[in-house]
Amino acid sequence: MKLPFERVVAQHGATVLRVCRVLLGPHDAEDAWSEAFLAALRAYPDLPETANVQAWLVTIAHRKAIDVLRAAKRGPLPVEEVPDSATGLGTPDAGDPDLWAAVRHLPDKQRQAVAYHYVAGLTHAEIAGILGGTADAARRAAADGIKNLRKSYPGAHAKGAPR
Repeated sequence: MKLPFERVVAQHGATVLRVCRVLLGPHDAEDAWSEAFLAALRAYPDLPETANVQAWLVTIAHRKAIDVLRAAKRGPLPVEEVPDSATGLGTPDAGDPDLWAAVRHLPDKQRQAVAYHYVAGLTHAEIAGILGGTADAARRAAADGIKNLRKSYPGAHAKGAPR
């Protein structure tokens, strides 16, 4: 017979909080702990009676900690001084609208492979993990994309397109 959820929290709460503190530090640990137990509360009725409850809770806490870390990476970074005007940095069309138009017209896989490799700096193996397929297929898609850009973008040779 499964314990009432309140007893599960009392029995395993301290362990889960320690795991969260190790993964996140003291500031974000309590939020992750709360999120973990909210998720566990929703899933607890479907948990088999034979399950290792502590391992199950630690797994949930681990996933919530990953969510917190990912959210922190997407958040704004503090700066000493806020710029007076918006920047076009990282905005397609800001520097060379003809180039971005040519990139937009590439087939999806080629456009993605070119962006992930030449803009984000990912390896072909990492691109394959995102797009599916092999590293060789990702390399071929990126190479075909660059080849097509050289054909369709008039400034490809003058502006230093990757060779």
